[in-house]
Amino acid sequence: MAPIITGLSHLANPLATPEQLATSPSQLDGVPSDLEVSLRYAGARLTQIAGILLRLPQDIVAQAVVIFTRFWVGESGSLLEFGIKDVSAASVYLVAKNSPLPKSPRSIVNVYALLEAKLPSLGELHGEAMDYDPDSHYVSEGTYQASRSLLMKIEAQMLRKFGFQTHVATPYALCINYLQALDVIGRPKGEDVAARSFAYLNTSLLNPQLPYLTNQPSSLATASVYLAARELEVKLPGGEWWEVFDVDREELGFLVVGMLSTEGFILDEQKKWERRKIPMTVAEVEDEIDRRRILNGED
Repeated sequence: MAPIITGLSHLANPLATPEQLATSPSQLDGVPSDLEVSLRYAGARLTQIAGILLRLPQDIVAQAVVIFTRFWVGESGSLLEFGIKDVSAASVYLVAKNSPLPKSPRSIVNVYALLEAKLPSLGELHGEAMDYDPDSHYVSEGTYQASRSLLMKIEAQMLRKFGFQTHVATPYALCINYLQALDVIGRPKGEDVAARSFAYLNTSLLNPQLPYLTNQPSSLATASVYLAARELEVKLPGGEWWEVFDVDREELGFLVVGMLSTEGFILDEQKKWERRKIPMTVAEVEDEIDRRRILNGED
């Protein structure tokens, strides 16, 4: 992915091009597209949970998920070269390190070791993990040193891939600003609209259409406000108010449809993997591809 876009600011992100999205390094290496989608989702969800266990605010967690997702798009970042758990851990470490709440390598290693031990399947990436105590799980010194070395290696690989441009603008602050501009905050159901808008922004981090890589934060914030207000029957200004925030009807419609589809996608993924272990490492991805070949009668 190109690390810089024209006019990059704290409110804008580098966006993936259609060419970068059309064929990923993983698919070029022979990873089936549906498996890649499942693994990207699992890694994004794993990143969310790890961020929560590390007591990071949602804005930082969202940045880590975006960095994780960006890694698999572009000229490098194949699932047959890097494991999703390792890239997830490096994403959290890298983003937190540049934030007011940095986390030590030991904290990162301990939390991911805990998740690896407690979450054998993708179906278990929902709910009960939030009750885990991250301070209750420790690894041996030898395991820590090996894991720390790998963490630093993946971090360096990510920095090279991104050209050291790890900027991520998130839509949360814009969402609140838009709600205030639309005179929703302070009105009946105003707080409910804000909460629902944030919920859509959070689930969109898991959307297989990768809206955080293809749309700017202003567009994501606008679509989440539109949906939340519509569902809660909160009246917004007449006319095409979204154009004030530089969002046209076509882009708004695309994002609304995408946001509404996320819940169904998540439920399908849970059902698909509820009795099977999600491949978190390169070796496990290779085993899953071999399993599929055997089932399909291939050599």
